[in-house]
Amino acid sequence: MSESKKLSKRQRAVLEDLFTGELDEQGVLDKHAVPRCLYERWLANERFIEQIERRIAHAYHQSRMILARHAPTAAVRLVGLTNCEKQETARKACLDIVSLQWSASYNTPAGAPPASQTPAPAPDLSPEAASRFLAALAQA
Repeated sequence: MSESKKLSKRQRAVLEDLFTGELDEQGVLDKHAVPRCLYERWLANERFIEQIERRIAHAYHQSRMILARHAPTAAVRLVGLTNCEKQETARKACLDIVSLQWSASYNTPAGAPPASQTPAPAPDLSPEAASRFLAALAQA
């Protein structure tokens, strides 16, 4: 990689603060004395944008890992809410479980069902019908 294609120390510092600091974009630019016009030129730089996109992808990956790590706990708590004395809370928990199960059965690694397996729209169920449905499933 030629020297002109590498990010400067200043650019790297700005990127680091944009993704790990507490400041917003303008605050980061002010901290590093980067005029808006210079930052706009950086945003037109392919290497700078590549680094931003890489950082964004990494942040989303970290978020997905956190969600995956806590999904079992959340599922247990949601199932526990189906026995809540507040009927509305229990009903909503049941509906969430049914909708989560439906979407999970069609989830692919890319996040979308293949065209051949696209599910038909879920029927609208009244709260009472959903409760009866879930009660029947629980007894089965």
